[in-house]
Amino acid sequence: MSSAFAGFSLGLSLILAIGAQNAFVLRQGLRREHVFAVVLTCALSDALLIAAGVAGFGVMVELVPWLEPVMRYGGAAFLIFYGARAFRAAWRGGEVLDTNMAVRAGSLRKALLTCLLLTWANPHVYLDTVVLLGSISAQHEDRLGFALGAMTASFVFFFSLGYGARLLAPLFARPVAWRVLDGLVGLVMWAIAAKLLLEH
Repeated sequence: MSSAFAGFSLGLSLILAIGAQNAFVLRQGLRREHVFAVVLTCALSDALLIAAGVAGFGVMVELVPWLEPVMRYGGAAFLIFYGARAFRAAWRGGEVLDTNMAVRAGSLRKALLTCLLLTWANPHVYLDTVVLLGSISAQHEDRLGFALGAMTASFVFFFSLGYGARLLAPLFARPVAWRVLDGLVGLVMWAIAAKLLLEH
């Protein structure tokens, strides 16, 4: 359960960042347009990338023993940097989730194509899911549990965002909400980095 919780926490903290994909999902939820298809596409895409990262790094660590400490310290450094950026955003404030970032997609086909483009053409998604989650999963004996936790975070987030859009939109239109969220994301990132560094 600890591995699953670690995967869930890290996966959720990575996916909370403001971006075009989240804006698109929120916009679709606000308009109640193809919500199920869009959120399922986002969540399944994340699950595939997470599975590729966890499976790939598991095999690589067994073949190349020195890779594990390199990835551990590299992952911790990235989390410290990412957490610092979140704290900086929380300190500066002024960010909001602009639902007008997303392109209007009337048909199901256009909605899915837009969703796939925002997901698979984003280089950060590979860094977060394949590289970061994959490398950190190697620190856990229960890599499957870690992967399932991270996948669950994606499903929970996207379904909550899509179907809870009408409730969330007024809240996250206020910059103070993002400041609180960024602060929490920073704390999660630094806590995971400390765990990586102190447990070995």
